[in-house]
Amino acid sequence: MSSANLWIVLLPPILGGLIGYFTNDIAIKMLFRPYRSRYLLGRRIPFTPGLIPSNQQRLAQKISEVIMRSLLTPEEMQKLARRLLQTERTERAIHWLLRLALEQVQGNTQTKTAHILGSVLQDLMGQSLPRLLRVWSRQEDFLEEQLNQIFDQVLLDFQLSAEQAAQVSDWMVNGLLPPDRVRQLLIDFLTDYNIQVIDETLRSKTSGTYWVVANIFGVRNALTRLRAICIEEPAKSNARIAELTAALGAKVRIQQWLQQFSLQELPVSTVRQLRRTLRQTIKTYLKDNGSDLLQTLSLSINWEKLALQLLSRLQSSAVMTNSLGLVSQELALVLERYLERDLEAIVMQAIPILNIDQVIVERINATSPQELETAIQTIVRNELQAIVNLGGILGFVIGCLQAGFFLIQR
Repeated sequence: MSSANLWIVLLPPILGGLIGYFTNDIAIKMLFRPYRSRYLLGRRIPFTPGLIPSNQQRLAQKISEVIMRSLLTPEEMQKLARRLLQTERTERAIHWLLRLALEQVQGNTQTKTAHILGSVLQDLMGQSLPRLLRVWSRQEDFLEEQLNQIFDQVLLDFQLSAEQAAQVSDWMVNGLLPPDRVRQLLIDFLTDYNIQVIDETLRSKTSGTYWVVANIFGVRNALTRLRAICIEEPAKSNARIAELTAALGAKVRIQQWLQQFSLQELPVSTVRQLRRTLRQTIKTYLKDNGSDLLQTLSLSINWEKLALQLLSRLQSSAVMTNSLGLVSQELALVLERYLERDLEAIVMQAIPILNIDQVIVERINATSPQELETAIQTIVRNELQAIVNLGGILGFVIGCLQAGFFLIQR
């Protein structure tokens, strides 16, 4: 075979392969490049920018429509929401939020939290409770059960201990009725009229030895002399009264009486009347003065300091820490029941709010052509290279056919 015939056989396959290879490579590159428009003599050169950059807006819109129509349908969104909002996941999320809130309370926001909580407590104590108390006090059975329970379980069985009875008796003898006060009471009591009444009563209503003493000796002079001594000699009178109190063992007697006293010793009718009177007295007082009492009490309390103490106690409370799990579980169950009933409606309302299709369009439009090319090349690099190679092979085959055709013709 001559060299001319050899070139006729070899040249078409080689040229066909090169043309097919580089044509496909150029075509693939023209999908993305050039990234911007090119101009010649003031006119835009055709096919600039590349196919994808020039149609990026429409591409983004089509991709968004396909995703929303085929992938993110309301049914798929509901399935996704159910998987995300499983009870275990929801419980862990709520538990994490509660722990985070507790840590925030323990952190730098504690002073602010205490200020808010103090204001809430002050409003509750100084405004809300007084208004509620005025409404409740108009009811006939207001606090009836509670006061009866307190009376039956506390007051009815209450009895002073030996130490308490000793303290009360000491207060009564030395604080409530000291000798000087007893002397003054005697002076106030032994008026001329009272002395006359006592003397006449003893004269007319006594008998035996007491009648002899009352009618022969009389008590008028004795009582008058006692009053005079109390007025003229206070120090001496106080000493005599103290001696008499000690001699009679008044403190010990009062202590014994207090220690032995119990409401259960009273008649049943008296106890019932006492309970009814106590209940009515408390209800009347709360109705008339309860609101003012609460408001005054509210002004006397440092609510911010109290709120800080409550928050500190809350932070260190093992009950609060241990109850987070139970609270999370209960809230998760409540949320699950709510979602079972209204999940479809929530998803239908959430899709327009989320505006997912517009987000997809904006994200694709915000992606530069270089990034799009890099992303697509990363995904289908082998497939695109196979297309280029296939173009070279097809060109080579066509060249071979053309060379064979030339040989047949010759």
